[in-house]
Amino acid sequence: MLSSIAKPFAALALAAALISIVLAALGASPIGVFAALGEGAFGSWYACADTIVKSTPLVFTGLAVSLAFSGALWNIGADGQLTIGAIAAGAIGPHLGNFPHAIAIAIILAAGALGGAVWGGVAGWLRARRDVNEVISTIMLNFVAVQALSWVVHGPLMEPSRAYPTSSPIARAAQLEFYFAPSRINLGMILALALAAACYLLLFRTGAGFELRAMGRNRRAATFFGIRIPALTLWVMALSGALAGLGGAVQISAISHRLYEKLSPGWGFEAIAVALVARLNPLGIIPAAILFGALDNGSQAMQRTQGVSPELVQVIQGLVILIILAFDTPAWGGLRENIFGAPHDAAAVPPLAEMPDA
Repeated sequence: MLSSIAKPFAALALAAALISIVLAALGASPIGVFAALGEGAFGSWYACADTIVKSTPLVFTGLAVSLAFSGALWNIGADGQLTIGAIAAGAIGPHLGNFPHAIAIAIILAAGALGGAVWGGVAGWLRARRDVNEVISTIMLNFVAVQALSWVVHGPLMEPSRAYPTSSPIARAAQLEFYFAPSRINLGMILALALAAACYLLLFRTGAGFELRAMGRNRRAATFFGIRIPALTLWVMALSGALAGLGGAVQISAISHRLYEKLSPGWGFEAIAVALVARLNPLGIIPAAILFGALDNGSQAMQRTQGVSPELVQVIQGLVILIILAFDTPAWGGLRENIFGAPHDAAAVPPLAEMPDA
């Protein structure tokens, strides 16, 4: 029986097989292309370190998405929440030079989490108090966050010379240190792992997590049994935003050390794919994020050595998601039962048609 853990691997293998057929039809070597992809992602210590660096913001935003989706709250705004968290960190970071290192790090990370929590909480409040669809509100807030970032780096936070649309660098005391230099391995990655474990415990080992999952499965039944849906909606969206905002703060503190336009290449949107591949399991977010980080990191080597566009990686990512969703359809369940004699197990992710009212 194809378990929920095996489904992502089966989807990846099937996607690779389909891409191989296309590559062979175009005259390219599938083995060469995937070997170059793997070499670029894991071919050396520095390649592995860069893959982890690219995976880290996906862990933070993936956790944000999975937490909200577990409660049937369609948080499409992780990218905006990450951006606002980065703005908050970038704004306070230059003023932390007189603080001890540990305190400065705590302040800049707290600022990022608070910024993301406020941004997510706005969408949560609109859903809880005004019944505004969170898909619409979070998407619109993404645009506001992008324009806010553009405004601050051209305006109040622009570096003193006014020559470049970036902010002043954060203080040295507020920078997360690199380990195994010159690699960019940093404490933010350990924090991402710890948060994944904490989110798992929250979802599956606490009463609040049970209420959240109950709301995700059936909102009416949860209300009937006394779960306060509006309050739960508000705090879950705020917590989801805090996780994404923390990812933005880590990016500022550890990697970029300053704000600039287009800080996020779309981590919040890619996080939706990460969360779906992980089946909304916080512990599954880690390998799923590493998978997507490896695809992103290896795409340049694939283009350089094989002449294949790095956009192929996005095709692979899309195919993986489509195949995973296909595995959850009744048609696949019936086919599997006919072939293997195995009953169709309940999907880890509630069907899309049920989620809004679930």
